[in-house]
Amino acid sequence: MSARALIADRPRVIATAVLAGGALVTAAVNYPGSLSYDSFVQLLEGRSASYGGWHPPVMSWLLGLFDAVVPGAGLFMLFDTALAFGALLSILWLRPKAGWGAVAAAVVIACLPQLFLYQGIIWKDVLFADACLAGFVCLAWAAARWNRTRLRFTMLAAGALFLALATLARQNGAVVVPCAAAALGAIAFACEKQWRHAAAYAAGGLALVTLLVLAGHAALQTRVDEDAAGTAGQFKLLALYDLVGMTKTDPTLSLPVLDKSAPELAARIRGNGVRLFTPARNDTLVASQQLQDVFADTDNGVVMAQWREAALDHPGLYLGLRARLFGWVFATPNLVQCYAYHVGAEGDPLDLKTLGMRPRFDARDRWLQDFGDFFVGTPAFSHVFYAALALAALVLLLRRREPADLAMAGLLGAALLFTLTFFVISIACDYRYLYALDLSAIAATLYLTAGTKKGA
Repeated sequence: MSARALIADRPRVIATAVLAGGALVTAAVNYPGSLSYDSFVQLLEGRSASYGGWHPPVMSWLLGLFDAVVPGAGLFMLFDTALAFGALLSILWLRPKAGWGAVAAAVVIACLPQLFLYQGIIWKDVLFADACLAGFVCLAWAAARWNRTRLRFTMLAAGALFLALATLARQNGAVVVPCAAAALGAIAFACEKQWRHAAAYAAGGLALVTLLVLAGHAALQTRVDEDAAGTAGQFKLLALYDLVGMTKTDPTLSLPVLDKSAPELAARIRGNGVRLFTPARNDTLVASQQLQDVFADTDNGVVMAQWREAALDHPGLYLGLRARLFGWVFATPNLVQCYAYHVGAEGDPLDLKTLGMRPRFDARDRWLQDFGDFFVGTPAFSHVFYAALALAALVLLLRRREPADLAMAGLLGAALLFTLTFFVISIACDYRYLYALDLSAIAATLYLTAGTKKGA
């Protein structure tokens, strides 16, 4: 682009400078990243190349790759930051010309805790959101440059890789794949006006991402400990939480399967389980060592059979409990209990010793904490606000239906569907779980402000 063209396109150039500056400041202030207990567990797994299976192995693998270059999580943090800000920056250049609204949006976005704080936190939730955003932005670029065959397929291939990474980064991340396939099919039809071609692109995209996910999963599973509880253990824990919650809600609830096959667990559920239950998170149940010991000794099949029977025989009770739990993860009524964010480095002392690292909460972390606290209680930390923003953006995009609009609509659809999965699987209300919803709504808003007229 010539100097004269850049001058004529001042809003986009300024918005680009703002976001690029925001990326640099975010990286400089947060480096080498904030780590919680889970972060250190995954870093240790990555360094040892032996994965416990409780967390998605791809996160540990990536941490291990970057740790081998520079010890710690600093390079991984820079990768995450580059992924998110790179996708947002590229959005500014999707359309022929941007307006001054893009500058205002860029300023706000660069200051939001979702970018300035969260991109410095070493969590799989951030990796999932960033990779999902990058994948759909690649689809948007393929849509916007559909007539350039080489660029189109390059972007589609890159998008498939990012979406596969997102799927591997979250246990329920697979919901983004059909959304992406549907978006690609809609884009192909908008560009070529042939249903057969649209169906071929949708099926091909779905097959490619699925193949990448299956191959990645198979490769990573070779490093997962044989004794790891993995997905089965997570579903067993979810079932226990539901059973305790249902019993807490209705003390007369019968547990015939447990009463017959695991009577001691049934007694602990009715006793310490009910006493310790909270809709905010399942961690409180750990306070009863007796409950945990009996639960660990009970066969998975017995617990799951009781859960299925209770949910099917008492659907109103089950759905009412699930609605209550979803309300906590979606509305996060108490951001102290729901952990709005994390700063510093805090983990299991043995993990830190093994890694040769120390806990950290210095003056920089205190400043970051003050920054985050400033936004607590505002729409900046409200999934409800971002869901409303996402729905409004989705309506606008589907009304306009330009090819790139369909990719961004797919992103929002994937984020909203991902959010809904927590109606079934939520066991804690941590704000980070729905971070992808916030980031997707932010990206869609930037897209809509970056050019409102076709060819403008």
